[in-house]
Amino acid sequence: MQFLKNEAVNLTKAEQLELSKEEMLDYGDAVIRSIVEHFDIQNDKYPVATASREEMDTLFSEEVPEKQKDAREVLDFVLQKVMTQSNVVSHPKSYSFVPGPSNFISAMGDALASGFNIFSGGWAASPAAAQIEIVTLNWLLKMYGFPVKRGGGIFTSGGSMANLTAIATARNVKCGDDFSKAVIYLSDQAHSSNIKAIRVLGFRKEQIRIIPTDGEFKIAVNKLKNAIAKDKIEGWQSFCFIASAGTTNTGTVDPLNELAVICKKEKIWFHIDAAYGGAAILAKNGKQLLSGIEKADSITVDPHKWFFQPYEIGCLLVRNHKWLERHFY
Repeated sequence: MQFLKNEAVNLTKAEQLELSKEEMLDYGDAVIRSIVEHFDIQNDKYPVATASREEMDTLFSEEVPEKQKDAREVLDFVLQKVMTQSNVVSHPKSYSFVPGPSNFISAMGDALASGFNIFSGGWAASPAAAQIEIVTLNWLLKMYGFPVKRGGGIFTSGGSMANLTAIATARNVKCGDDFSKAVIYLSDQAHSSNIKAIRVLGFRKEQIRIIPTDGEFKIAVNKLKNAIAKDKIEGWQSFCFIASAGTTNTGTVDPLNELAVICKKEKIWFHIDAAYGGAAILAKNGKQLLSGIEKADSITVDPHKWFFQPYEIGCLLVRNHKWLERHFY
């Protein structure tokens, strides 16, 4: 360790990835000005990047650098070559695209979080960060009609991880250690992250039931009932159903109230993937469309979409916080 300390002393500030106070202020000002300019003129930008792989290889391919480069030079390169070759998802013509537009205050919040480099993985390391997580999760629990005192949740790296965590929790609660005869149901319009999560968790293909949708791209309820009845006869355990509250293809919401009745009757875990459309609950007509979401066992929502938060933040809400505690602790 002493050798490493001695080596560090002999490095220049640039080699130690350090800047002077004046350099940090100047660099930070340049970054913020570039972000402000982006928000100011983004509507005038071309919304879609169309560069080819060959063009990108020519622009970016290089060996790992052995020497440092001036920070402003790197920033200029990023602004001129990287940002200009990326879609502007906050552009008005990207309105129906799944990713959200973020906002300036949230971007600055990200900068604070990264700058202070707070570890928020537990109360001992940062009670303030842990408390803020509790408060914001409680906001979402109330928003979706879940019991605040009994309910719980966790922020994740995105909707895909939230769905995976939900299915893992459902498997533990409904099946325990042996899930060899368990089957899971979802529609042909469900997000691809769900199938990936199911496979990652070790389920075989024959344990997955893809249920067709009707003319409105909602799950065909009668076909779901038939599939459950057939699996019962054949000795399978129906343990989880994944509904969609805003599919990424059409924005369709499955008949949540009707599905909740089926899941309750059959003792099936009712998970709702609301990553895309969940935020619509804040609007009066959106709340009507999402009627029944409060009856779920778990819900996936993505604050980085209509809640205008930066990437990447997903969230899993559960009706009983002990389900998460038992499975992951």
